[in-house]
Amino acid sequence: MQAFAAESYEIEQFRQAAERNRQARYSAEWLKSVQYPITGFLYALIVALLLLMGSWQIAEENLTGAEFGSYIAAALMLIDPVNHVIINYGQFKEGEASLDRIFELLALQPEILERPNAKKLPAVAGEVEYCNVSFSYRADQSVLQGLSLKVMPGEAIALVGASGAGKTTLVNLLPRFYEPQTGKILIDGHDIQSVTLQSLRQQIGIVPQENILFTGTIAQNIAFGRSQFDLEAVQAAAKVANAHGFISQFPQGYHTWVGERGVNLSGGQRQRIAIARAVLLDPKILILDEATSALDSESEALVQEALERLMRDRTVFIIAHRLATVRNADRILVLEQGRVVEQGTHAELLAKGDRYAHVYAQQFHSGL
Repeated sequence: MQAFAAESYEIEQFRQAAERNRQARYSAEWLKSVQYPITGFLYALIVALLLLMGSWQIAEENLTGAEFGSYIAAALMLIDPVNHVIINYGQFKEGEASLDRIFELLALQPEILERPNAKKLPAVAGEVEYCNVSFSYRADQSVLQGLSLKVMPGEAIALVGASGAGKTTLVNLLPRFYEPQTGKILIDGHDIQSVTLQSLRQQIGIVPQENILFTGTIAQNIAFGRSQFDLEAVQAAAKVANAHGFISQFPQGYHTWVGERGVNLSGGQRQRIAIARAVLLDPKILILDEATSALDSESEALVQEALERLMRDRTVFIIAHRLATVRNADRILVLEQGRVVEQGTHAELLAKGDRYAHVYAQQFHSGL
């Protein structure tokens, strides 16, 4: 329920705007669908009336046949310009609906703002501390409840728990995608709300389950966010991410063009490019959000090997449902309804025989 509430909160304002845009587009499409039958009928009606009136005037000897022919030719010459005006009007209405949507997006104001006196966050060692943090997407439903957590530099923390337990919300607060209602979050002792967003997010790398690739070359996608980049550095990052091998097999190598969302690449290839992007950023804090859950076994092995290289000497937050991927974490936190109900190493939690051990036994026997 909490996960559903979170999703609803995030996209509600866009749903309303999308509904208005859909209605405007429907009106434009309806106008376009009826304009051709209506204009065709009107053309036929006008031609019939002209022929009737012309025949009547000729019969009354008020008009000669040659004069009537000239008049019909002139009238027919007006049909094409009128038709263009009608077509352009339909296109204008379609464009108007799209323009309204663009202006709605441009009018949106970011919910997360920097303080006027925000300072640049210096290079960090990677110590992260959550101090009595509470957060909710809706007033009647809390996602995190007074959570306190301290992570030392270089420590790998795994977050496990059922959907809606607050795992993703916890890590989304770190780069300030959201603001906690109470409490504060410190990085190397600096309150993240007192530093600039750019300096904060430059030191946090994220490898999500569904990574986003853009239309452009593979090198541009790895160096995303940089106007200038060194191709050798991109190649070095790709080697760490186990991506150099398949990239080199393309005829154009790193200059291979990938489509929107990386449609020309497999899921494992897209994920390794996302890892290479994080390697090139070289952050001290790394977030891995279900980074291998959607991959086949062969791709998962390559990605897992790349992730292990990426995690060295960094503070890492690992979100995973498959507990086999978190066994080597320095500390495992079991979240339940926004609270840490268990923590320890994999061996310690198994020996305790409580929630983690129960879920691990279920997954092990079911072959997950």
